[in-house]
Amino acid sequence: MYKIIKKKDLADKLCLYEIEHNRLAKAAMPGQFLIVKIDEKGERIPLTICDYDREKGTVTIVVQEVGATTKRMNAMKEGDYFKDVVGPLGNASDLIGLSKDELNQKKILFIAGGLGAAPVYPQAKYLSELGVSFDVILGSKSVNTLILEKEYSDLNCNLYVCTDDESYGFKGPVTNVLKMLCDGSISEANYKTIDGKIVKGRDICKSVDKKTYGHAVAIGSAVMMKFSCLTTKELGIPTIVSMNTLMVDGTGMCGACRLMVGDELKFCCIDGPEFDGHKIDFDAVIKRQAQYKDEESRALLRLNEGPTHHGNCGNCGG
Repeated sequence: MYKIIKKKDLADKLCLYEIEHNRLAKAAMPGQFLIVKIDEKGERIPLTICDYDREKGTVTIVVQEVGATTKRMNAMKEGDYFKDVVGPLGNASDLIGLSKDELNQKKILFIAGGLGAAPVYPQAKYLSELGVSFDVILGSKSVNTLILEKEYSDLNCNLYVCTDDESYGFKGPVTNVLKMLCDGSISEANYKTIDGKIVKGRDICKSVDKKTYGHAVAIGSAVMMKFSCLTTKELGIPTIVSMNTLMVDGTGMCGACRLMVGDELKFCCIDGPEFDGHKIDFDAVIKRQAQYKDEESRALLRLNEGPTHHGNCGNCGG
């Protein structure tokens, strides 16, 4: 049993959990994931580690409510317990273990879209603590769904926040900001504040030169990663992506997370979850993810209808 030390609502249907797990906290590295079961019969939910505190013995995850199990999970409170929390699993980021000089020479850019802000954060924090210079593009559909902005603002980096609906920060998706950074066209004309909130990137947008990056990490939805990789390939920037959303079992036994990386068959959970984004067939990934939608919808319907599901409501004839 693993206690929820802290729960915080980040946005609609998005919750942050800090979990008491001393052994996992001591072993966790940026890029790895864990598996959560809320009770004895609960579904195994693979989630990328958002943060860890070795001294406190805690790990942090961010959960988006997309189905029955995650809805039940987001109904839990501080002081409640998860039945099982297993990890760390998968491989650490390929940035881990490189020297400060090696990391600085890479000229690193992180591209975090939506929920991808959570798995990007421990890598960015790791570099910040080493004193490495890097940039972060933090994107969201809207200001109302933007998460972890303060946490990124506290890091030693240049932060560029953007929203698809142009409600806050720089205008448009992350790929727009990436192109503006690389051609030197980013400016206050592309920027919007709300209630006096200031994006850290604004401090330098008046004088920023054309940026040159040698390494990018892009994490978010499959669609976001697809277009980020198309853009970085055009710009000649090697790019790593995290394919954690394909995982089911998380231990290499079920085969559900199999993935073609170039001409090689890989399993996201044991070979990844990070891979060369320019070798991923994202159209196949998007098609694979759609296979689970009907089952997820049925499970959510059973949870919402409770005892009236199939037979006791008097209306559906089930």
